[in-house]
Amino acid sequence: MGEKTDVWQGTLALMVLRTLETLGPLHGYGLARRIEQTSGDLLQLNYGTLYPALLKLEQEGFIRSRWGLSENNRRAKFYELTKAGHRQLQKAAAEWEQTTEILARFLTPAHEA
Repeated sequence: MGEKTDVWQGTLALMVLRTLETLGPLHGYGLARRIEQTSGDLLQLNYGTLYPALLKLEQEGFIRSRWGLSENNRRAKFYELTKAGHRQLQKAAAEWEQTTEILARFLTPAHEA
C-alpha cells in the first residue's frame, strides 16, 4: 500500500457530515478513525485539523455536541448532525458531484470524450 495522503482542502466537512449521517453520533477519535477507514486507509486525518473543523461545523449549526462515555468508559464529546447539517450535507454533496464531473472531463483522454 502507498503512503497515506492528507485530506483534501474543502472535503473534511463533507466527510464529517456524511459519516455522522451514516453512523449517528460519534466522538472525535471514532469519527477520525471511521473517515480513515472509509478511505481504505489512504487518507491521513490530522487531528489538529479535525477538531477546529468540528468546532466550525458546530458554530455554523450543522452539528451539535454533548458529553458522554466512550466505549472505553472515558468521558468524550459526541457529535451529531442537526437538521441544518442534513441540508448542508445535501448541498455540499451536490457541489462535489458537479466538481468531480467537471474534473473528469479534463482527465478523460481526448479519444474517449
